[in-house]
Amino acid sequence: MRCAALAGSILLAGAAGAAAELRLCNQSFEVLNVALAEPGEGQAFLTRGWWRVAPNQCATLQRESLGSRYYYVFATDVFGNDVLAGSIPMCVAPRRFEISGQQDCLLRGYLDARFAEIDTGMQSSWTIFVTPRPN
Repeated sequence: MRCAALAGSILLAGAAGAAAELRLCNQSFEVLNVALAEPGEGQAFLTRGWWRVAPNQCATLQRESLGSRYYYVFATDVFGNDVLAGSIPMCVAPRRFEISGQQDCLLRGYLDARFAEIDTGMQSSWTIFVTPRPN
């Protein structure tokens, strides 16, 4: 198994022999609301959410083999504070959503969020570990 640290708040791991899927495991002390973005058809991205992940629990974000090298993840705590964010702008909505495209989020009635890029290294399965924020 391979592990790497990213920004001190998440660990990424590819798992050989595991079921083909993308999972997020919450090792922080907070309940997380998680959104996922992945390449869609053409140049468009598809964003989906929300998964609620309690501390010390995992959620399967995608059940199929991963078809892309890069996926994008955004997470907030139950108060709406960013827990896992990056620099890639994508669209989200306050309630359960599936949105095609990442342009003009506000004009289309969505919220703008900054997603963290996850490099799966073209593995068929990947697990993202969200760890507590450093003090």
